[in-house]
Amino acid sequence: MRVKKQKRHRRAVRFYTACFGFREPFKVLCDGTFVHHLVANRITPADTALANILGATVKLFTTRCVLAEMKSLGSSYRESLNAANNLSMARCDHEKRKSAVACITEVIGENNSEHFFVATQDAELRRSLQKIPGVPVVYALRNALFLEQPSSYQRQFAKSAEEERLHMTDMEYNMLRLRKKRRLSDDEQGDSSDAPEEEVDNVSQVQTIKTSIKHSGNDVKDKARFKRKKAKGPNPLSVKKKKKSVDTNVTTSGKVQESQNRDGTVRSRKKRKRSNKSKDAVEGNV
Repeated sequence: MRVKKQKRHRRAVRFYTACFGFREPFKVLCDGTFVHHLVANRITPADTALANILGATVKLFTTRCVLAEMKSLGSSYRESLNAANNLSMARCDHEKRKSAVACITEVIGENNSEHFFVATQDAELRRSLQKIPGVPVVYALRNALFLEQPSSYQRQFAKSAEEERLHMTDMEYNMLRLRKKRRLSDDEQGDSSDAPEEEVDNVSQVQTIKTSIKHSGNDVKDKARFKRKKAKGPNPLSVKKKKKSVDTNVTTSGKVQESQNRDGTVRSRKKRKRSNKSKDAVEGNV
């Protein structure tokens, strides 16, 4: 059941925001009966409870006439009066105190230009506000808050306003007709000024044809010449050097002696160096 109630509230809020331009944070104008019901049923904090049913942040307002009426009701409304004094004040230019119903009706006006949500427990005030387009009404039942669904009059008013926006007004129609006249006059002036421009275009076309005929002859200078690339030799840095074949045998002492085998491969060997220690030993013995 709670889910269905939230859907109805979201649908109603969407209707007022789309058709009448309500924006966050929503402004809620409270009368004395609504504030007294909140205090008596301990629905606190009030802004949080209203924000839950409207789905957005809210700001609570009241009027001086409402406070004066609550003050005149005596000590039974003292706690409610203290709670109402904490709310913001909506502007009401009443030198003499009026009833809360009359004050709220004048603040709302004919089209609710301030975009107020009205929170009240007065049944007569709720019925009268349903006849004014764009006035959502909030009321309470025990410890629960409810948002009234838009009345048939408000829905019909929103539908007719939407149809009027689809059609042009008399002022827009006159502006469109003047714009068409200006376009026609500009087009006529443009047709008269296009004649010399056409002659200039014809002359330029003849000149381009003549130049194309000249260039289509056998003039060799006009043709682009392309040089053929000749084949070049290999890069000397990338060519390996030839190996020298060794035919001679090195027989000098202490150097490498190289010789060729039968299959042509080079074979190198070192000549062993004989020591003279054996000769010295023999001479010493003699």
